[in-house]
Amino acid sequence: MSDNGRQFSRADSDTVAATPLSRQPGDGAVSRAARQRDETVRRWGLVSPSATRIGRADDPARDLSENVRRLHEERHPAMTGYSERAHRLDKLRITHALCTKLELTPWQRDRAIGIMVDLDLTAFGSQRAIPTVALVVIRHIVDRNREHYLGLHDEEWLHDQSPERLADLYDQFQSITDDEQFTALCESVDLDITSLNRLRRVLTEQLEEQGLTEAVYGRSPSHDPALPIL
Repeated sequence: MSDNGRQFSRADSDTVAATPLSRQPGDGAVSRAARQRDETVRRWGLVSPSATRIGRADDPARDLSENVRRLHEERHPAMTGYSERAHRLDKLRITHALCTKLELTPWQRDRAIGIMVDLDLTAFGSQRAIPTVALVVIRHIVDRNREHYLGLHDEEWLHDQSPERLADLYDQFQSITDDEQFTALCESVDLDITSLNRLRRVLTEQLEEQGLTEAVYGRSPSHDPALPIL
């Protein structure tokens, strides 16, 4: 349909197809007026497409209003608790990424995420960065899981085993600290084996104090496997 509402006919189509395209200098270029309008609009645009802002000043020479600045600095009542929610999301996202990198089983992954999401990191002092504590949690979960598989967690049962049997069990046990990928991740956050062992002791204490010993993300440790998960 044309601009005046008239339907295009086949003759019109043949006329348009027969008209040669202009190849004169400047044809197809953006006009100066259009370019100026585009620059005027883009002057108010964001620095990058991924950036986000709330509001803008009335004039480039002026600053944001106090109400908008309060939103940016999380001093507005609407933003209450945002930093805590963002911190929780970071713990979940980073821990999940590390578990995927190390190819943990779904159960080991959910155990590690379940602990990290609700774990208070202040007890870890200067080494309370999320990737550092997440690696400590992953080491604890994976090693405990492998110990349970071999029965090394049951002291009474181990007491009844022969020395040869104990030696064979400990030879079968392989800590995740022997994994090259795990070692490389620890080195990336300056986490050596001494710090790893020390922080694991801190973690064990915090799991008991904070009631996270049996924490599993999205699952109940007492769930009946014969019932559907709600």
